[in-house]
Amino acid sequence: MNEPQRRTPLFEQHKALAGRIVPFAGYELPVQYSGVTEEHNAVRRAVGLFDVSHMGELTLDGPLAATTLDRIVAGSASKLAVGTAFYTVACNESGTILDDLIIYRLAPESFLVVCNAGNRAKIAAHFAACVGSACAFVDRSDDYALLALQGPNAVAVLRALGADQLAQLPRFGVARGAVAGVELLVARTGYTGEDGFELFVAPDRAGELFEKLIEAGKPHGLLPIGLGARDTLRLEARMMLYGNDIDETTTPFEAGISYTVDLSKGDFIGKAALVAAKERGPARKLVGIEMTGRGIARHGYPVLGSTDGGFLAPIGVVTSGAPGLTVGKNIALAYVTSPFARVGTTIAVEIRGKSIDAVVVKTPFYKRKA
Repeated sequence: MNEPQRRTPLFEQHKALAGRIVPFAGYELPVQYSGVTEEHNAVRRAVGLFDVSHMGELTLDGPLAATTLDRIVAGSASKLAVGTAFYTVACNESGTILDDLIIYRLAPESFLVVCNAGNRAKIAAHFAACVGSACAFVDRSDDYALLALQGPNAVAVLRALGADQLAQLPRFGVARGAVAGVELLVARTGYTGEDGFELFVAPDRAGELFEKLIEAGKPHGLLPIGLGARDTLRLEARMMLYGNDIDETTTPFEAGISYTVDLSKGDFIGKAALVAAKERGPARKLVGIEMTGRGIARHGYPVLGSTDGGFLAPIGVVTSGAPGLTVGKNIALAYVTSPFARVGTTIAVEIRGKSIDAVVVKTPFYKRKA
């Protein structure tokens, strides 16, 4: 039997704005409001507001919180300065990815971990088992609503609501404060490739904050943004989607995110396997693809490469693909065997039984100007 879909604290706001609601990660969420292209362009050129309250939030507190986190995740939480965040992964003993995470150090002995919505139960159980009695661990996902304010005008919107100090946070900075009189936690992080902020707020204040941001953002071109544009934005920026681009069959080295792993620190879950994987080198790599023939590469489509005999043979699979609305090209991410991973390599994608020309390109496909 299918589990009933949950609703975020902003469900009524989505309905009032005529958002088209779809099921996603166990929630009813808007896939679009005015349209994917218009919403995508608003984030690139002005500012957009997302409801990402479905994400999971876990907290670890106590004198051993940092060292405990260091044993669970591949990055070094103990090196993180108070008021900053970093991107990392949690791996299993085989060195493959349980989830990708953002970890925020709120105080010397206090950490907030944001995990993917679809992995919340898995990661919460994993952390609880690993933490034991070493420190206080709580799954606080239901205690937060989460809004993402993203785009070049995000700073202007926060300032319009009197949050000048929060608007000056550095990239990956995090601080407590207030926006339009609403107490919250603000981080300069996001999933779009643009500048912006993520706002952690009590569920009973989320609707008020959402509406104030919408109103204050109107002069700055703000639009509410759905899941459709969230996906095209993150793909252009080569930000991965768990379950598509990474999962428990992929290592950080295959996925091209070796920077999330600190092999110089002490032992952690999956370290031995990751050391061995790094020494071997990845047999396949996640690469960017640009379609040179007519067609859109979609998740699951086979990727083909030329053999010595001149024939096309399977060399991998597309993990994410869509029109690149900013770059003006059809783009995709795909795992291919390492000999075909070099930028400039000519390949093909099988689309409805036909081989459509493509080329391996440098990623990210889009990078904002500083």
